[in-house]
Amino acid sequence: MIAQTITPVTHDLGAFQVRRALPAKERTMVGPFIFVDQFGPGDLDIGSGMDVRPHPHINLATVTWLFEGAIDHRDSLGTFLTIRPGQVNLMTAGRGIVHSERSPQEERAKGPQLYGMQTWLALPDGREELDPAFEAVKDLPVVEDNSAKAIVVMGELWGKCAATTTYADTIYAEIVLGEQGAIPIDALADERAVMLVSGEASLDDQPLGLHQLNVLKPGEAMTLRSAKGARVMLLGGEAFSSKRHVWWNFVSSSRERIDQAKADWRGGRFPEVPGDSEEHIPIPDGQPKTVSYP
Repeated sequence: MIAQTITPVTHDLGAFQVRRALPAKERTMVGPFIFVDQFGPGDLDIGSGMDVRPHPHINLATVTWLFEGAIDHRDSLGTFLTIRPGQVNLMTAGRGIVHSERSPQEERAKGPQLYGMQTWLALPDGREELDPAFEAVKDLPVVEDNSAKAIVVMGELWGKCAATTTYADTIYAEIVLGEQGAIPIDALADERAVMLVSGEASLDDQPLGLHQLNVLKPGEAMTLRSAKGARVMLLGGEAFSSKRHVWWNFVSSSRERIDQAKADWRGGRFPEVPGDSEEHIPIPDGQPKTVSYP
């Protein structure tokens, strides 16, 4: 049933909290997912906002999924897009990309809301140095009955397949259960995990802890249920046979490639973000908050 439970590290940012479940000392990846953050819910003060200055990534793809609020995304490809609930935003870093994430001006005027998921996918062997790319997919498959609704964000689940690009076999879905709601969790993926984001739920009568990442036993089908209602994220996919290293915003199968990316960012050799090039996040002096464990 539940093979492993990971309690995330919580970072309190004042108006909202960020809970980082992966990478952890107990586990680095679930399928291609190598970074799992859940943030909010939070209500920021009027006039304020989230300002994540330009920063680089390599050898990964970021996936942004919002429950509430909006984020302005800009990147070094020239992309400018406002991320909103109901659309999945996939940014493929490949050989290198720079992006920023900020609250839109109209959100600042009323007090921004922030509630959602930020995840990274490691790119598979032979595809880590892909050309960078960005896509936003709005028309996502929905599976629902009277007491359960699931949005297939990536991959194929419950007989529905999302149009979102995948580089390795990937499953990702948001599940919302009403009172006495239930939905089957199939056993087709190599690795799977669920995170209870709000409410209360259980897997085959085993209660889920709020915000914990529960890694499921491979090959077992089970049922997710809620008596009073819940929001749950399901994620996973293909198990990687080769190790990935994480340091700050960089992921790679090669530590030397990460060292090169550090030097490139320090040396100003990454491209700039059009419309947001006046500032950037510097390389951390010490150990960053995101790091793989030996």
